[in-house]
Amino acid sequence: MRENTISRKTNETDITLSLCLDGVGKSTVHTGVGFLDHMLTLFARHGRFDLSVTCNGDTDVDFHHTCEDIGIVLGQAFSAALGDKKGIVRYGDNSLPMDETLILTAVDISGRSHLTFDVEIPSQKIGDFDSELCEEFFLAFVRNANITLHIHKLCGSNSHHIVEGTFKSVARSLKAAISIDRDFQNEVPSTKGVL
Repeated sequence: MRENTISRKTNETDITLSLCLDGVGKSTVHTGVGFLDHMLTLFARHGRFDLSVTCNGDTDVDFHHTCEDIGIVLGQAFSAALGDKKGIVRYGDNSLPMDETLILTAVDISGRSHLTFDVEIPSQKIGDFDSELCEEFFLAFVRNANITLHIHKLCGSNSHHIVEGTFKSVARSLKAAISIDRDFQNEVPSTKGVL
């Protein structure tokens, strides 16, 4: 089983996160940010990851530190759980429709961190969640997972649908990229020999 547990405590957040990449999509998520709880639950379900997250953060200030720090810890757990990356497909992509919204994502488990976030979110807030934190979360995630991730909104007008479609599509792209290619299960998918 490819899994990892990380605890991280700062002056702003106290996080414990467990991730199993070879799960069934079950999750227990308590971040103190209701909308982020919803997104991470969807992320686990659509990626078929087992995910447990608890966070006590300075949400009395705002949700920024909580969202960013959970992205950091999730990225670290993802990278550690992958290990030497032998046998993975490496690349994954997904086009996900959600009503009027269509999101395209593509990922390379490359060992290099890069995020292209081409997602305009019409409203500044979704409930009490600042929409700009969606990009901050994924930026923290890719920097710590050491992956390349492209996210593009092809169409969409409902902010909730756009962000939800983004989390679902990213999860499905990651699921494809980390799946094992049985023809190459003892090889790292790179001419360099490492990722």
